[in-house]
Amino acid sequence: MIFLDVGDLTGLVVIILAIMFLPAIILFIIGAVLLANQKKKAGKILMILGVVYLLISLGICGSMMM
Repeated sequence: MIFLDVGDLTGLVVIILAIMFLPAIILFIIGAVLLANQKKKAGKILMILGVVYLLISLGICGSMMM
């Protein structure tokens, strides 16, 4: 049956990796910029949110990748 043939899944892997890493990197960069611009509380909060997002996404998306 040709309908059950999956084919190449590299695009799906790239999308999952982007969902895992890009928001965390963006939050971390924005937090670092705010931390450098004397908005220390907001910068720390965004950096912590970036790390928490990364940990959660590595757990959820990492389990999907297995």
